[in-house]
Amino acid sequence: MANNYGYGGGNTTYANYGANGGADGGGFVAGGYGGSQGGSQDSPSGTKTYGKDTLRPVTIKQIIDATQPHPEADFKIDGSEVTQLTFIGQIQSISAQATNTTFKLDDGTGLIEVKQWVDSDADPENARPQPKEGDYIHVWGRLKAFNNKRHVGAHVIRPITDYNEISMHLLEATAVHLYFTRGPLEGGAVKQEGGNGMFVGESGGMPATTGGKQLPNMSKDAKRVYELLLSAPQNNEGLHVHNIAAQLGMPNATVFKAGDELLGHGIIYTTVDDETWAVLEY
Repeated sequence: MANNYGYGGGNTTYANYGANGGADGGGFVAGGYGGSQGGSQDSPSGTKTYGKDTLRPVTIKQIIDATQPHPEADFKIDGSEVTQLTFIGQIQSISAQATNTTFKLDDGTGLIEVKQWVDSDADPENARPQPKEGDYIHVWGRLKAFNNKRHVGAHVIRPITDYNEISMHLLEATAVHLYFTRGPLEGGAVKQEGGNGMFVGESGGMPATTGGKQLPNMSKDAKRVYELLLSAPQNNEGLHVHNIAAQLGMPNATVFKAGDELLGHGIIYTTVDDETWAVLEY
């Protein structure tokens, strides 16, 4: 199982990032706005696609130009199926409804609506501040179409605090686009793992390593949760928060905070619900 940003024609084998049975939203908003530490929001037509999901960095123009062979099929970008997308945009307008908040985002290549579903079980006292017009946000979600109009159902929304992240994302999206349209690069810009390519820089990646994988700097609690998820016997659904707390002897609130951190780094993902996590392998 490997996160390959969609390389390899959509043959990635990790479970649905964000879970919710393919729903638009709910779940953790890692390091970001809104959301909660629990509760899933299944859409009426949500279907699970475990075993074939991909996560691909894109521009909004690529989202707009994505093709869909038929209404029930996955969208395709550069001829390759995509299920989960990640992109960055500036908020042009916000529309708040009882069940969801819609953000209209612009990244300089186009405009797209992003819907974030409201978690009715969220504790208002622990709610994060909502983004406002003019803010840049990083979105992880799934492309959907309703009445011939496209939007992205957000699994994760995170504020941009370092504007270098915008340039980095556009470079990643460009690299993946070139991979599909021109083939892999020579000289190590694309690293092959298990037959699927993963975009990594020649100069290396994230500083720390655990279990043979390069990882970002993280808190002690987050590292403990990650190591348990990596090593504990489990099925494809991962481990529930209460199970993690019991095995590590940690308060649930501490585990939620650690999970929030790990989700923000993109190294774990939610599976069958928002409180069940598994490692997103590199």
